[in-house]
Amino acid sequence: MSSLRAAAGDLHDDLVRLRRDLHREPEVGLDLPRTQEKVLAALDGLPLETTTGTALSSVTAVLRGSSPGPVVLLRGDMDALPLTERSGVPYASRIPGTMHACGHDLHTAMLVGAARLLAERSFAGSVVFMFQPGEEGNGGAKLMIEEGLLEAAGARPVAAYGLHVTSSLIPAGIFLTRRGPLMAAADQMRVTVRGAGGHGSQPHLAKDPIPAASAIVTALQTLVTRRFDAFDPVVITVGSFNAGTAPNIIPDEAQLGLTIRSFSPAARAHVIDGVRELVDGIAAAHGLTAELEHEMGYPVTVNDAAEAEFAAGAVADLYGPERFIWVPNPMTTAEDFSYVLEEVPGAFVFLGACPPDRDPATAPFNHATTAVFDDAVLPDGSALLAELALRRLAAPA
Repeated sequence: MSSLRAAAGDLHDDLVRLRRDLHREPEVGLDLPRTQEKVLAALDGLPLETTTGTALSSVTAVLRGSSPGPVVLLRGDMDALPLTERSGVPYASRIPGTMHACGHDLHTAMLVGAARLLAERSFAGSVVFMFQPGEEGNGGAKLMIEEGLLEAAGARPVAAYGLHVTSSLIPAGIFLTRRGPLMAAADQMRVTVRGAGGHGSQPHLAKDPIPAASAIVTALQTLVTRRFDAFDPVVITVGSFNAGTAPNIIPDEAQLGLTIRSFSPAARAHVIDGVRELVDGIAAAHGLTAELEHEMGYPVTVNDAAEAEFAAGAVADLYGPERFIWVPNPMTTAEDFSYVLEEVPGAFVFLGACPPDRDPATAPFNHATTAVFDDAVLPDGSALLAELALRRLAAPA
């Protein structure tokens, strides 16, 4: 076992205590005062240059090496989800309607562990520790970048690494990633088809928006299969359809809610334009009008190919090749570490954290109210983050 793995193992109990303290008091969004306080306390005593955010409760900590050199960024997100926990664990959330159901409490504890490991080692350069609120839909990474994250050490990072646990799908302790696109861009659209209401017995005297909206739903799937390359796919899901108040009333309008996933900037732009064209055309064909509101979500999470190879090599050397998997296809979930990877070459890695008494194939996945994560992987995540930083700082320029 490497000295780094052994040192991370020695942190196990401390990391578990921190993770469970965070789990008991989860916070949602950009304002995480209790979480920020716990992180600052956990970092206290380390030789770090620490700053906190203005628009959000972020913590940015810089560790300077023994001599000048490049900068590497490591990230851990801290926010929870608006869910009522039903996991049954003894350290379950004490905050009604709020739960760490995506494992961000583990990410935070792992990043604290990496800071402790690196503070005990000699290296040239600097490491930036990015403790980020607001990953779950609030774009906290983008806000941290706007507040100077990438200049925190005095020079921009040459590489950035992030890690995400999963409560199912892969066994505990298994790492996986891929070269290139890893997770999708996520956008939302709200379509309002406007007609003119009337009596259900006399539809010819009204302008019924429901048939037009229904035609839009089915045509969106044809748009996907006939205007997009199967090897650069998009996903369009209509998650809500709202119209009318009674069976015998034709409503004035119908509303659709869409989520759109794509895996390249070109496909993302093409699908947005295509949806607009389709909606306007079908509404016009029915003698109606349509309004479309587009909410840009996170961009595609793209691993730099060389950095993904670098991360795979670090896992293999630290834990053995049997604990690493190249995932063949990108995932349709989204992640705001994508904003960092748009600015800095890097890699995002998944780590299985399914408890040993559950089957990864059937265990509840992240975001479930019953999701449970195995604390045993905490030292593994800390050691990998520290190893990535040390290797990258020592790599030839």
